[in-house]
Amino acid sequence: KNRMLCCILLVIAMGLISCGPDVGSPDEVAVLETTYGRIVIEFYPEEAPNHVATFKALFREGFFDETKIHRLLKEKGRPIAIQGGDPNSVAGDPATWGTGLPGQKTLRAEISNKLVHTRSAVSAAHKPKDKDSAASQFFICVIQEPRSDGEYTIFGRVAEGMNVVDSIA
Repeated sequence: KNRMLCCILLVIAMGLISCGPDVGSPDEVAVLETTYGRIVIEFYPEEAPNHVATFKALFREGFFDETKIHRLLKEKGRPIAIQGGDPNSVAGDPATWGTGLPGQKTLRAEISNKLVHTRSAVSAAHKPKDKDSAASQFFICVIQEPRSDGEYTIFGRVAEGMNVVDSIA
């Protein structure tokens, strides 16, 4: 009787361990159509499974349709990154762009020690000083940005379309 109970508990535990977020097919990419052209994003499900699953789910349901790249990050006039994914940028007051929607589901940071913010990195934006507040907003690095390493979750990279990112920046 105890042996059977142990076997059942082991099977349940194994099932729970394998039940991670649904990151979909490893070959699945996101295609962002902009007025400047197409940006194709590859994902890192091994490094940031919750961010990848969330971004893919939002993308599939059309959440990002009509959103704008609402922020150009620059330092001394030089582009560093572009930021998008805020639902307020569809029809909201531009003063609210970048603030996100109240009550949006947030994600805990998935900081990787294997990935760094190189040119083309796609990373989750979050509220200042709160790594666990990422929702739908993301940024794409135009240059290497080591100050973001260890601070933001990298969940993908631009596979095609960095020329489009450069045009936007």
